[in-house]
Amino acid sequence: MDEIIARSNIYALLSRILLQELDVEILNTLMEDKTVLEFLPHWNEWELRTTLSNQKLLEEYLNPDFTNLSLLHLVPYETFYTRADQMIETGGANPVTDIYSAYDFIVDYAVARVVSSDHIGVELEFMHHLCQAQIKAIEESDHESVTELLAVQHRFLNTHLLKWAPMYLINMKYESRTPLYYDTAEMALEFILSDNEMLSAVVPKVS
Repeated sequence: MDEIIARSNIYALLSRILLQELDVEILNTLMEDKTVLEFLPHWNEWELRTTLSNQKLLEEYLNPDFTNLSLLHLVPYETFYTRADQMIETGGANPVTDIYSAYDFIVDYAVARVVSSDHIGVELEFMHHLCQAQIKAIEESDHESVTELLAVQHRFLNTHLLKWAPMYLINMKYESRTPLYYDTAEMALEFILSDNEMLSAVVPKVS
């Protein structure tokens, strides 16, 4: 159970950082949580992190970097990478729409402020959603649902995130202007690859 809780928490953290600008609450977590800081070594060692006020960090460094990486220079949407015309599919033909609906996942566009449901932050949030469903199934001893949810997580990684997110994250890493987003890109890339490796080993055993 500890492993699935940890996986769920990592997906939630990565989703939050990549989905929208930071606020004071999430910044406090990134500043103070020792476990989180272990995943973000350059951010942990960044001198400005401890010498500037949180508000100054947000306004002058972190949120401008997010804008650069998510809105100005890079495009964090699956269909931009997978369609030949590099157009973002904002309608019902988006490739993630059906699987979101099948597992009762609803994108709150007002909160997320994304133009399409295949944003990297939303896809990572969906993985968190699946992990949470798996935790509930474990607590209820619903072994059939646990098996299904592991297979769905593995399939979603391979048919969606792993097909395009590594390209975005590599670009993000080298375009980043702050250690936080550099580390986040590196952490996200390493995590989805290692998580897929784990699921690849587990899913054949349970399916």
